[in-house]
Amino acid sequence: MRVALHQPHYLPWLGLIDKIDRSDLLVVLDQVQYARNGWQNRNYVAAASGPILLTIPVVRGEITTRITDKVVNNNQNWREKHLRTLTEQCYARAPFWREFREPITAFYATRWERLADAALASTRLVLDGFGITTPLVRASTLGTFPGSKSELLAQICAKVGATTMLSGDGARDYLDTDLLRGYGVEVEWQDFRHPRYPQHARAGRDFLPRMAALDLLLNTGPDGLRLLRAARSGTAAGPPSEAGDRP
Repeated sequence: MRVALHQPHYLPWLGLIDKIDRSDLLVVLDQVQYARNGWQNRNYVAAASGPILLTIPVVRGEITTRITDKVVNNNQNWREKHLRTLTEQCYARAPFWREFREPITAFYATRWERLADAALASTRLVLDGFGITTPLVRASTLGTFPGSKSELLAQICAKVGATTMLSGDGARDYLDTDLLRGYGVEVEWQDFRHPRYPQHARAGRDFLPRMAALDLLLNTGPDGLRLLRAARSGTAAGPPSEAGDRP
């Protein structure tokens, strides 16, 4: 069984969607430490003027706070602002905005208390749009794992019965593949390649890669999954991601 492990990310980018689509199971690493200024609570969307960063504000707490415990700062009116940005600056004229407007509006109508819940809901919204049915399980529901770094990943893989772990290329410099092999888990490298597609808000302007996966969905609809898979196979490949395993 091929398993991917990844922290929950708000409006995940295409590299994570590709990883999920290629796996039999995604283990969401929600029990690890929240990283300030990381990608767990933010991502870019494409507007005519350029990329716009959307960030879920969180309550500052202890540096050791786990992602699953991170609280959203709902004193800020972020949900209305994000929806207005998506509607007015980015996607109102995108070909598939009307088709997905309802689930997007429902997402922003929900008062999210925990960052992990909001991040996972935004991920499922995109997965459902593309028709990707890979199951997701939160690591915090699987028990306690004493290891760290590569050993933590190996222990989680063993817990869920993985024989292969699909890893982003950004982990090549630090992932201990021999340690994972000792747990009976082989490592497969993702080698993510970014598809190119029409960005209607960017008509006549340079293509913006590495946006939130919502950008592909609203511009191409469910057929975007075919484009993602074609890039992976090399039949319609763009350049390899310059950001490695980003986010």
